[in-house]
Amino acid sequence: MILGKVTGTVVTTISHPNFDHRRLLTVQPLVFDGESATGDFIAVDNTHAGVGDTVLVNREGNGARATLNLEDGCIISVIVGIVDSLYVE
Repeated sequence: MILGKVTGTVVTTISHPNFDHRRLLTVQPLVFDGESATGDFIAVDNTHAGVGDTVLVNREGNGARATLNLEDGCIISVIVGIVDSLYVE
């Protein structure tokens, strides 16, 4: 699980059947000061998140597939929660 910020939406004309009727969002991982950020990635939205929302993302294939009930799905990342507030000491 990682925290990230939704930076945009993905629009497709043709997609894999596992993505039919599912929103795809681009997510930028959040990191602490001094850490290097990895690249943005695409995640299936399971929470109705929007651009600018801080989200909790499951980036492990088996967990993502279990969340969406797709036993043989080709999904790696799924947004599982929207973060209301975040406090870091």
